[in-house]
Amino acid sequence: MGNKGFWESGHKPSLFSSFLYFDVSFMIWVLMGPLVVVIMSDYPMDAAQKANLVALPILGGSILRLVLGFLTDRIGPKRTGQLGMLITMVPLVWGWQFVNSLNELYYVGLLLGVAGASFAAALPLASRWYPPQYQGLAMGIAGAGNSGTVFTTLFANRIAQVYGWETVFGLALIPIAVVFLVFSILAKDSPNQPKPKTLADYGNILKLKDTWLFCILYSVTFGGFVGLANYLTIFFNTQYGLSPVRAADFTTLAVIAGSFFRPVGGWLADRIGGIRMLMLLYAGAALMLASVSSIPPLGVVTALLFVGMMCLGAGNGSVFQLVPQRFQGEIGIVTGIVGAAGGVGGYFLPKILGNLYQSTGSYTPGFLILSGIALSCVVLVGIVQGQWKKEFLGQGGKARLDDGTLAS
Repeated sequence: MGNKGFWESGHKPSLFSSFLYFDVSFMIWVLMGPLVVVIMSDYPMDAAQKANLVALPILGGSILRLVLGFLTDRIGPKRTGQLGMLITMVPLVWGWQFVNSLNELYYVGLLLGVAGASFAAALPLASRWYPPQYQGLAMGIAGAGNSGTVFTTLFANRIAQVYGWETVFGLALIPIAVVFLVFSILAKDSPNQPKPKTLADYGNILKLKDTWLFCILYSVTFGGFVGLANYLTIFFNTQYGLSPVRAADFTTLAVIAGSFFRPVGGWLADRIGGIRMLMLLYAGAALMLASVSSIPPLGVVTALLFVGMMCLGAGNGSVFQLVPQRFQGEIGIVTGIVGAAGGVGGYFLPKILGNLYQSTGSYTPGFLILSGIALSCVVLVGIVQGQWKKEFLGQGGKARLDDGTLAS
């Protein structure tokens, strides 16, 4: 398998199914982000309450990724994905037909986390079909399903202003039903399924220092991406006075960068090494976020956020070029754990921006803190790279093949 090209070495229908599943799930997961500026006309909210509403789906996804990660190793990624899509329909029906208060919206938001948990099944479905030297690209293509955010930010508020925000939840049932059918027909579990893991195995994985290191790294890249994807509509609406649709349009520009550069980050990490990529990308994100903290004119801040989200999106692909090298036999369980950490990061980002804005009246402190967090990751990667190269990585973070040589 090591001598085959990427497209010959795996299972294309499963890779495509992984992408579709992740794409539609991500689209649904971030529904609250753009819609909150429309919903607030029915349920008035202060800055902290808006941050809570967009953060709860991310928190739900973080918790439930552990559950879906466990199920992926027990019953396989295909059946886990099918179950996840069926359960995702529950909060969509609730938000469409039965919400009568802000508190109920909080529950709907939390249950939307099932869609975010798709990560724990979609990525192993793709990853288990591909050899080490193609992990970055395979995981990047499947993970590029976070481009589903683009559909939400582009269309959700437009539909909401004409038909009402409740209708958006109802219409979201259509694409997930279609993807459920396509996924059921095309997806196939790899014959290289690892032995099912127990709760004790989870405990053993959590005892490893590398698990926590990857959790920290991914909480910043993925957490930064999904947190900003959910919060930027509020930011543009509040800081620049844009209408709900215009604010979501500007958010879309930033989200496009983060979404479509994830596979690029994985591919480049395969070529030049995940360590090199991450140090460059964290530094770039830190610089962009620090610049955003000065609250420059709208055109400038949009460009800065575009580049910053590009760095975070590519960073997602780069982190998951490294993870399978370290945890080849435990990729399902580790994907769930690391993915959960990414969700935790995404939960706290809106809270940081929203709560600091509530207390200071400015977004500057929040963006400065986020910049400092990204910069600290540059230092962290610089510290751990030497040990990782000794144990499981090649120069710069490139994959080692079965014979110990580097991938070309």
